[in-house]
Amino acid sequence: MLAINQGNISKLDTGPGRPQHCQAELQSSIKILVVDSHFLIREALRSVLMELKNNATIIEATDGRQAMRLVSEQPDIELVLLELNLPDRDGFSVLSEMRECAPAMSVVVFSARQDNDSVARALNLGAAGFIPKSEQRKVTLTALGLILAGGVYIPHEILERKDSSAVKLKLTWGAAGTIPSKPADLGLTRRQTDVLGLMMKGKSNKAICRVLNLAEPTVKNHVTAILKAFKVTNRTEAVIAGGELGWVLS
Repeated sequence: MLAINQGNISKLDTGPGRPQHCQAELQSSIKILVVDSHFLIREALRSVLMELKNNATIIEATDGRQAMRLVSEQPDIELVLLELNLPDRDGFSVLSEMRECAPAMSVVVFSARQDNDSVARALNLGAAGFIPKSEQRKVTLTALGLILAGGVYIPHEILERKDSSAVKLKLTWGAAGTIPSKPADLGLTRRQTDVLGLMMKGKSNKAICRVLNLAEPTVKNHVTAILKAFKVTNRTEAVIAGGELGWVLS
């Protein structure tokens, strides 16, 4: 298990061009758990995280049993990067158990698997995102940066996939089972539709605030309304739902 403290983490740019609230956010402490049996993968992830988050504490687990022990012993873990192929347990069962025992903790799958079924199953179990190990470093940096900012990351090929069987969420569109053809059919306002469109592009709440010139509490209220309209519990499911319906939102 490796702990990284402020003394040996690369400093992020906190120069005068960066807003003060962003500086405070980047400097805030966060504890991240990396779960992977391969040392080189853990080391590579540690390097990426060092570029993204200042003053982070990174701990490691090599299998599911050790991961669950750390989660139970350290309730201040905020983010988990989880490989699905573990030596002692099925990664999906670990993901499910983590979501049950620590629902406030974000779990992101970072896996060698990237087939349709694995992505869909991970998202349905409550993963905050799915990053294939085959992604280039730049994409991984962007994805993790988005997640650390409060957004979600889903591979673009999943959102752009045309076959309706690619990702199956347990969604109910009303007693008659009718499928809404446009956001207004779900009762979404024009502004909520704008917010949903930006969510589907992977924007965090803060980024949506900047694009739409809205206060963050207002954006949070819109996101809550969107989740209720889709009858889902998190942003990932809402984004997937919009993609399943084939909506193209500008």
